[in-house]
Amino acid sequence: MPEQEAYGQRDTRMLLQDTMQASGEPGDPAAWLRETDIVSYDFPYAGQLLAESFREWCGLAVLPFARSWQWCVLNSNGKWVDPTDTAGEQGSQWTKEWEAAAAASLRTREISVLKAENPEGNSGLILLMIPVFTRSKGEIFALLGCVMPEEQYIQGGRHTAEAMALHYQTCFYRRFEYVFVSDLAGVHQHAERESNRRSLLFQIVQRMHDNIDVNAVLTEVIDSISAMYPGARLELFMSQDHRSTHPQVKPLPLYSDADNVCAKAFKDGRVALHAGRDTNSVEIGLPLGGKQGVYGVFHMILDKPAFPDVDLRFLTMVADTAGTAFENAKLYERSNQLIRELRMMSELTQRLNQSLRLGDIFQYANEELLEMFDADYCCILHLNEEKGGLEAIACNYPPLCGEIIDTGKGLGGKVYGTGEPLILSEYSSAEGFHSRLMSATQSQSAIATPLNVGGEIRGAIMLTHREPHFFSYDSFRLLQAMAGHIGLAVGNARLHAEVRYLANRDSLTGLYARHYLDEEIKERQTKDFCGSLVVVDIDQFKMVNDTYGHQKGDKILKQVSEIVKSSIRQGDIAARWGGEELAVYLPQLGVQQALYVAERIRKRVMGETEPRVTVSCGIAEWSWTDDRVSVESLFYRADMALYEAKNNGRNQVIIDSKNTDINVKNP
Repeated sequence: MPEQEAYGQRDTRMLLQDTMQASGEPGDPAAWLRETDIVSYDFPYAGQLLAESFREWCGLAVLPFARSWQWCVLNSNGKWVDPTDTAGEQGSQWTKEWEAAAAASLRTREISVLKAENPEGNSGLILLMIPVFTRSKGEIFALLGCVMPEEQYIQGGRHTAEAMALHYQTCFYRRFEYVFVSDLAGVHQHAERESNRRSLLFQIVQRMHDNIDVNAVLTEVIDSISAMYPGARLELFMSQDHRSTHPQVKPLPLYSDADNVCAKAFKDGRVALHAGRDTNSVEIGLPLGGKQGVYGVFHMILDKPAFPDVDLRFLTMVADTAGTAFENAKLYERSNQLIRELRMMSELTQRLNQSLRLGDIFQYANEELLEMFDADYCCILHLNEEKGGLEAIACNYPPLCGEIIDTGKGLGGKVYGTGEPLILSEYSSAEGFHSRLMSATQSQSAIATPLNVGGEIRGAIMLTHREPHFFSYDSFRLLQAMAGHIGLAVGNARLHAEVRYLANRDSLTGLYARHYLDEEIKERQTKDFCGSLVVVDIDQFKMVNDTYGHQKGDKILKQVSEIVKSSIRQGDIAARWGGEELAVYLPQLGVQQALYVAERIRKRVMGETEPRVTVSCGIAEWSWTDDRVSVESLFYRADMALYEAKNNGRNQVIIDSKNTDINVKNP
């Protein structure tokens, strides 16, 4: 950066305000200027200003008898800035001496005096280094060096040199003030230009954005540019997909010349500028573009060879604003259809979120999609890992409901396998496509999209109609958007089911948690007429942990849990009661049936665990004839029966004494 330009980087407005406040002379309009000063932050950039002031001073202030003296100026770091004509090439021989004297002056803040030999005569020479201070803080911003004969130094040459140094300070500040005022004037002019430009741009933007009609936007921007440059020849070349009746709007031709300014601007999406066919004109191509692309090019020809950059930037902003307004107007034409689609999407999402059950969600989605797209049939396929295929989980064609379709077969299987949406206009003439739904219902048109759940494809959605070419591309696109909302609802339901599963399950054994068992028994006691509870406890489990370690103990606990789960019915509830104790609730079974279940568990544990362990069981029953029915009393009686089995030698099943005296002991 040139040193003079560095002063333009300072906040001149703030400095002007501070100096005017400090001057305290409201009657003197120039008082603030005399208060301005160079500061230490400016010292590194002051080299050029020091040199220019020094050359001016040498031509004006050096007295005739002192012209034989050799002068130099050094910066605030004591480095030689610029040799003068008075020093010439010979002055460079004093460079080291001057810098040494400068270092001494910077250290003492006083004039340094050195004696030197005169190579051209017998008399000696005196080398002076005079500090030059700032106005306000007295900081050394320059040093003035002088070499004179010793006789003249004795005769008062030092005082003359000091006075000339003060004059150099005056020359420096006169030039400094000139640069400062020039910067202020430049800032003011630039601010005024920017203010006018922003005001004009605001008016243009306001008028353009007040219009939502495409042709009105184009007319407004053409009129605005023509008003700013009445002598310019202006045309707007639009892409082939837009037609206008405006005389200055024309179709964009397919240019074969790569250097054509319009072709370059349209292709690159940037302003293109080069000289016209003659030397007195300039040709400009301004792209009319928005976020979605370039729609056309403004072609301008101005009859002047030099075109200011600031005007070019301003025209670029106008063109960008026009492109945005044009794009907004184009999008408005599409907005009514989007509003309708968003309304339908909102209604679908609202209904889907009314339930967290997968079956309900798929059924709701099936009904809404049929109505939304006016389709004849809708089929939603969902991946069923247990059955190894895509299950038709919701379909208004009853024979297909619940069917399992191979993931690589059929129209839905193809969409699921490729992960790509599909549109089919005429099924009967299409090759390579087969669909059980379309063949059975004689459908001709179809749109299908994968069902994405949590970033994973979990199925497919297919809509069909008996008429060919029934679904439009907009319908095809809308189905993809709807599938996203359905996938989100399915993901929420799966997440809810997973959270509910984890909350109701014991993490080690996979059995239900005790609180879930309590709630289920309480619910059953309000509906059923009887039920039995079996409490299973692993005998001497602490000894197992102490002998084999806790990891082996956890493994045995899981083995016993698996035996319990595989020994009961599908509707029975097995839970981890606490520690090594398990509990099984048998709905609508009495103690006699519960005894067979418990005995089966006891024998299997004794024969299938490794290392071998045994279990003791306690059984209690409730029925609608009991005086008081509660979960707490049922657990208490079963626990007492288990306690009795433990005290009687373990590895046996004991029934609560309230029900029967029949017990099974260890044979």
